[in-house]
Amino acid sequence: MRFTGTKSYVATPDLMTAVNAAIALKRPLLVKGEPGTGKTVLAREVAAALGKPLIEWHVKSTTKAQHGLYEYDAVARLRDGQLGDERVRDIRNYVSRGKLWEAFTADETCVLLIDEIDKADIEFPNDLLLELDRMEFHVYETRETVKARNRPIVFITSNNEKELPDAFLRRCFFHYIKFPDRETMERIVDVHFPEVKKALVREALTVFYELREVPGLKKKPSTSELLDWLKLLMVEDLSPEALKAKDAKSLIPPLHGALLKNEQDVHLFERLAFIARRESRGD
Repeated sequence: MRFTGTKSYVATPDLMTAVNAAIALKRPLLVKGEPGTGKTVLAREVAAALGKPLIEWHVKSTTKAQHGLYEYDAVARLRDGQLGDERVRDIRNYVSRGKLWEAFTADETCVLLIDEIDKADIEFPNDLLLELDRMEFHVYETRETVKARNRPIVFITSNNEKELPDAFLRRCFFHYIKFPDRETMERIVDVHFPEVKKALVREALTVFYELREVPGLKKKPSTSELLDWLKLLMVEDLSPEALKAKDAKSLIPPLHGALLKNEQDVHLFERLAFIARRESRGD
């Protein structure tokens, strides 16, 4: 199994190398990078390219490692027992399978995505060490051991909100998705909007990359936000000339709500526009 990219996902050579290395080593691929750089989509595209089923586990701040294995509903069993329900005779009726259990018991090799692992408690990665390493876990309530029939291809994403434990990192193959350069971004845009005018793309990318370089910007716009902005520019049928800053008032790009996602950054551009107007009057 080798990943060579897809028609809908522009994968750089180093990213393809990382995916194939993780598959060859049979280790989870830990993917980091700015939000919006395609970390989550990568697992989906690899699954599609290899023709494998995809199982997604989206981690939240309240997620525990146990949720990925299984959950036992003791309260429901107690209630059913009080009501005389026959289901209480089999404890398996109260054990719900988690995403790792699904992946381990799949009929064929699947792709397992553990998305945004850094959102959970700091102990979350450590609590999965043995399960991901040995590809098995024990269900204490039913006294059975669940072993992987076919070792899944595991993708783990992180936005660097928390440092991950060294013991966990040692068990992963690591790749950082660099923010796309202009040439790569042009290819990404072409995949999503093959009919867009090239002149509009050139002007939009110039504005986009200049905006990302503005000092003091709290949140730099991402690839996904660029694509949203381009879609709006096409819907509004704006010309490339409309994106060219001709005076101080046009420092904030049109439809900037797709690019600037907080009031601090909008105010920053408003201040820059004010300073530029004062300088243009020679004050």
